[in-house]
Amino acid sequence: MATEEISPDVPREHVDAMLGFLERTGASDTIPPPYAAADGYSDLLCSSLRADRVQRGKVSCLLSVGPPLLNAYGGLHGGSVAALAERVAIGCARTVMREDKELFLGELSISYLSSAPQNSELVIDASVVRTGRNVTVVEVNFKLKKSEKLAFTTRATFFNMPLAKL
Repeated sequence: MATEEISPDVPREHVDAMLGFLERTGASDTIPPPYAAADGYSDLLCSSLRADRVQRGKVSCLLSVGPPLLNAYGGLHGGSVAALAERVAIGCARTVMREDKELFLGELSISYLSSAPQNSELVIDASVVRTGRNVTVVEVNFKLKKSEKLAFTTRATFFNMPLAKL
């Protein structure tokens, strides 16, 4: 367990404000047992995500925005958007790749255009933009189901590597 070490140069009111912020946002809470497992974060994300349609080069999913994925303001957390975009992009890339290739994420760009509030549903559409021998690029768009408004748009670049034969 870590102990706090506070610089004497930092005013006490700033320390108290920071500690209060961390407590309000839940940063000091313990992680519930089902999600404290080795791959618990995947379970946390995938419990709200369900595949709707899978075709060669295209994947469509539905996401229910619930409390585990929210930020302090009640919208979908940016880290959740990034993790979901990566997960869906990998699934989409796999629809056009041979099984003997391994994927490595080289770049993930995200544009946050609007928020996705709690209890909203998002349609996540992914499509392969380019695939080649060494690189696969996937675009992933997050739209609010009710209004069809684009909330987030992402682009993932994967490097394709053949599996080592030992």
